[in-house]
Amino acid sequence: MNGVTVIGCGDIGLRVAALWQARGLTVTALARSAAAAARLRAAGIEPVSGDLDQPESLAGLDVAGQLVYYLAPPPPAGQTDPRMHAFLDALSRKPAPGTTVYLSTTGVYGDCHGAWVDEHAAVDPKTPRGRRRLDAENALRAWGRRYGVAVIILRVPGIYGPGRLPLDAVRARRPVVRESECGFSNRIHADDLARACVAAGERGQADTIYNASDGRPGTMTEYFNSVADCLGLQRPPVVNRSEAGRFLSADLLSYIDESRRISNRRMIEELGVQLLYPDLRTGLAACLASPGKESGS
Repeated sequence: MNGVTVIGCGDIGLRVAALWQARGLTVTALARSAAAAARLRAAGIEPVSGDLDQPESLAGLDVAGQLVYYLAPPPPAGQTDPRMHAFLDALSRKPAPGTTVYLSTTGVYGDCHGAWVDEHAAVDPKTPRGRRRLDAENALRAWGRRYGVAVIILRVPGIYGPGRLPLDAVRARRPVVRESECGFSNRIHADDLARACVAAGERGQADTIYNASDGRPGTMTEYFNSVADCLGLQRPPVVNRSEAGRFLSADLLSYIDESRRISNRRMIEELGVQLLYPDLRTGLAACLASPGKESGS
């Protein structure tokens, strides 16, 4: 491995970078602005100028022989992911990377009516958000086969962690849907997801999909109630699903209406991931263990 490059180096990217830096590897990341470049340098990451929304700016991107993490989200609208296509087009003109790991979403499975879902399940995304991710998956896997690059897909549910909790909503007592009317949802702590990313880069099999979840499905209402309990606050008020449209965003309602229980067995057995936070109770306790970590919305 010649080094690590992160495309889309936000919260998870910084966590992944720190784990590789601790092993003595140099980490590079794409930066779309001077402010982003400064933030990366402060974390000991070498920035490379480029913007996925401006394909011509990617000419200087060189990832030959490197482990690449593509963590950038698709645009907020549409049915496809032009950012992924621009990235692949730029790489097609250069020496190939060694391995590419992509963070997708379990939303590509669509509504599974509460069934347990493993990586063999059919994909049937019901939302544009899920369809954009599936488009990116398909494009990357086809590109990997064409150019002989090992591509590994991590399908990720909701991510929580310090700075990623719905604290503002809980404190504002935003209503939640009656638990009996909520579908199953899934999540993973940000630190465990970063560890899964490293494991995928080390031990992931080419052209293979892994569900990156803690394997303990619950409901969105249970999640909000658990956050309130950890903060010692009153639990949010409860409304019927028919009333929820008056209070909740369309995106949040789409999460509530889809129901699936994500199996993480392949991640545990094949990637050897040992979860630091195997359930919501331990994960939330760690998030709120010190006063400085009660940030986020």
